[in-house]
Amino acid sequence: MNLLLRVLQSQFLSADNDIMFADWQSIIDDFKTVVPRVDFWSLRLVQDETETLYVRDDVLQPPSLVQSRGAHISFIDRGGMAYAATSALNREGLRTACERALDWLAFSRRHALIAADSMPRPGYSGSYATAVHIPWEAWSLEDKLGRLQDINRELNIDNAIVDRQARLSRRRSQVTLVTSDGVSIDQQFHYLIPGYAAVANRGAQTQMRSGGGWGSARQGGLEQLAGFDFPDSARLVAEQALALVGAPECPGATADVLLMPSQMMLQIHESIGHPLELDRILGDERNYAGTSFVSLDMFGSYRYGSALLNVTFDPGIAQEMASYAFDDEGTPAERRYLIRDGILERPLGGAVSQSRAATAGVASARACDWNRPAIDRMANLNLEPGTNSLDELIASIEYGVLMDTNCSWSIDDSRNKFQFGCELGQLIENGELKGLVRNPNYRGISATFWRNLAAVGDAGSFEVWGTPYCGKGEPNQMVQVGHASPACVFRDVEIFGGA
Repeated sequence: MNLLLRVLQSQFLSADNDIMFADWQSIIDDFKTVVPRVDFWSLRLVQDETETLYVRDDVLQPPSLVQSRGAHISFIDRGGMAYAATSALNREGLRTACERALDWLAFSRRHALIAADSMPRPGYSGSYATAVHIPWEAWSLEDKLGRLQDINRELNIDNAIVDRQARLSRRRSQVTLVTSDGVSIDQQFHYLIPGYAAVANRGAQTQMRSGGGWGSARQGGLEQLAGFDFPDSARLVAEQALALVGAPECPGATADVLLMPSQMMLQIHESIGHPLELDRILGDERNYAGTSFVSLDMFGSYRYGSALLNVTFDPGIAQEMASYAFDDEGTPAERRYLIRDGILERPLGGAVSQSRAATAGVASARACDWNRPAIDRMANLNLEPGTNSLDELIASIEYGVLMDTNCSWSIDDSRNKFQFGCELGQLIENGELKGLVRNPNYRGISATFWRNLAAVGDAGSFEVWGTPYCGKGEPNQMVQVGHASPACVFRDVEIFGGA
């Protein structure tokens, strides 16, 4: 173990000094010497590094350190629009990328689908940096691995626990955008991706329970672990996995459902976030179950949910995964209502899509790396708190099921009909929590499910969640998104059991 630690420390410390954070000026200067004369150009420079530590069943798994560095070039000229990308950040590499973009520019002029000359351009310079109070380097590599080993031991409470795992990842990115108009934007991001899980088995029954931020992430330093109850919830996670193995199956009924914030994250993501992406609405994006039941004429009048439904695009919550000052097209990011009092107000669409659709959107054009163009994406999409405490939400239910932590999802290609399953269920009868039930599932139709929103939790149940693994586009782009929500009650939902 000591030898392995020395090898890992050597690898990580040497890499740590190489990639972050760059002074891009010499690359920008080289680019300006080779860029051709065009009406408009932009240069987006990206550096990204992800380090992951992982212990499973007390065994250290191969740690990983993934680094990426490159440039994305965009041109607009005489009615054409084109881009290219390169990881060769010397003068010749940039020259070659410019020549490739010029070839595409000529093709684009002959086959233009949009009026490129009228597309909006970035108009403001600025910067952003994640607030980090306890940096990743504050804990030694030995400390981090020791904590993951401690969690594995804490999960090992019974012979029926057949799998135990704990992970801790850090990602950091620097994104710099400069344009021929003199705009300069520099943004630096730090993300923390923690979590652990236990799998219990008895006979033919197997159940998994996760915690500590498993499947989620936050922006910030090691101080964000406390928000995920990492590592303090480890023993509870194992106890619940064991209890679920012996719990009865979730009953089948049409009843009330109380969704906790960890499940609201998935509900918001799939049945509000993706259907409101403007490129889906325009018909451009069809990958990954991808059109939308939403149409342009719905904005301003369509009742998406009950009057209790208020959903915002909010890039200003510091610890949320997709907080930023500018999107990847260079549009300043500001908090906006997407749905207010149940009425649909605006889509998730960047400046280019907004121009095409003649519809106001938000600053949500995002790219996953230097080798991808910005497309319409979710960012921080939050359901605003209501007025009910969690106890009041429970008391309002005569018969129903509390559901926590998503474990399965399915949705149709218009993002309308869905079916979701959760790790943990708990019966509610006559306003009181009863015993656990396993394999809780529910299904519905987005167009009516949100109209059955009957109660929204207050700030006391409001939690910040997010995922680093939202995929979209072809070729695929995997980006981080944030979702914050209180617990919520929905009436007349079809619930059922079954793995």
